[in-house]
Amino acid sequence: MEGTIIIADDDVSVRTVLSQAVSRAGCRVKSTGAISTLWRWIEEGEGDAVILDVVLPDGDALDILPALKKKRPELPVIVISANNTILTTIRASESGAYEYFPKPFDIKQILSSLNKALLKKFSNTFEPEKIRQNQIEFNVELPLIGRSQTMQEVYRVMARLINTDLTVMIIGASGTGKELVARALHDFGKRKDKPFIAVNLGTIPSEQVESILFGANDKNSKVEPVGKFQLAKGGTLFIDEVADMPMSTQTRLLRILQDEENLENENQDGQNSNVRIITSTQVDLKPLIENGSFREDLFFRLNVIPLNLPLLRERTEDIPELCNHFLKLSSLKEGLTQKSIVPKGIELLKQQPWKGNVRELKNFIQRLIVLCTDEIISEELVKKQLKQFTDDDNIEDLSVEGLSMSVEKHLLRYFELHGSSQPPPGLYSRILKEIEYPLIALSLSSSKGNQLKASKLLGINRNTLRKKISELDINVSQTKKMM
Repeated sequence: MEGTIIIADDDVSVRTVLSQAVSRAGCRVKSTGAISTLWRWIEEGEGDAVILDVVLPDGDALDILPALKKKRPELPVIVISANNTILTTIRASESGAYEYFPKPFDIKQILSSLNKALLKKFSNTFEPEKIRQNQIEFNVELPLIGRSQTMQEVYRVMARLINTDLTVMIIGASGTGKELVARALHDFGKRKDKPFIAVNLGTIPSEQVESILFGANDKNSKVEPVGKFQLAKGGTLFIDEVADMPMSTQTRLLRILQDEENLENENQDGQNSNVRIITSTQVDLKPLIENGSFREDLFFRLNVIPLNLPLLRERTEDIPELCNHFLKLSSLKEGLTQKSIVPKGIELLKQQPWKGNVRELKNFIQRLIVLCTDEIISEELVKKQLKQFTDDDNIEDLSVEGLSMSVEKHLLRYFELHGSSQPPPGLYSRILKEIEYPLIALSLSSSKGNQLKASKLLGINRNTLRKKISELDINVSQTKKMM
């Protein structure tokens, strides 16, 4: 690398580390801890790139960044910050930053980004970032909570996507905040003044999915003639649990997306094409593509940018902040007394697996608020309520263990019956069928034949359930009489 790098950070140790690393990489360094000095150097034409901390003693660096970019549009600015929220990431992107890194940062990533920025600048291919005219209101409630490294990666991807119309697929387990991410992409993007329409395919009977998305042609239909797609005109359509989309609807949506590439306003299917589509899934779609229940060509169009959300147990350092947020939210929105949890109680919460992720934690905090009569939620109350959670999990685990032992005994007896010879080929499929049949039949029975409820109980999508019912030749009407 070559060139002069300006480092602006009020932390002497950070300036020292960055200065040494940048110098070793072959660049000259000018460092300061104040915006006023930085601005003077910029006006004098100093520097080929800037590494800029957000919070400096004489002001917020992101407030002056638009003016800096206006004065020196060719100058790449790498922003670093210890205030690692999604709004900081978005502000940095909105203000024209070349790249954003949360503290503590990886020095190799900083140098790599700096090298790319300088190569673009010196090869005359650097394009100045466009600064949006309609700046965001930054006093809004944070849409996402967490400053962990895994969430920082999510924020960085989101910041790159906000000012685009790229199709995004949000991948994450139940309770990880998929709709929150979709709403943030809309609310901070260029379509924020247009509708955000969300539809969860997992809660809609399969025969109604197409008419709900695209409107009903039948005047006698209970579904509105205008579908969600048209309601989202000019805005964003968020399709939650896209794995549950029937094949006929997949084909129609694919046709709309294909037409969108060729037509400006309205496609051949009669749907307005000026809609940004964001989808989500909690299951891997690749097995569905392999078994023919999800179109591969549609997958590639919907999965232009995949955005993976971490499980809560993968970011336990965010739990204290999430707890404080939920405690404050209950006070503001539900009129409950503001409460807090003792540090040892928070530590107990950080040790839990949280299978339901952030949603489960939120529900647990609400339970604590209601059950606690004091303003301070004690370690004892947290421990008592967590024990109930643990006991419930143990009951479930024991039932699974008992089933496993029963299957093992059955198989041992089966092998013994064949003596020294082996059972006929195809044992794997036969055993799975024996287990699947009563499992699915009893699940349907407990759901009174409702396939949507049964699929949720089993934890599989509705298309997979329908396929299994057909393969196993299960009489759905008969299952209603089993329990």
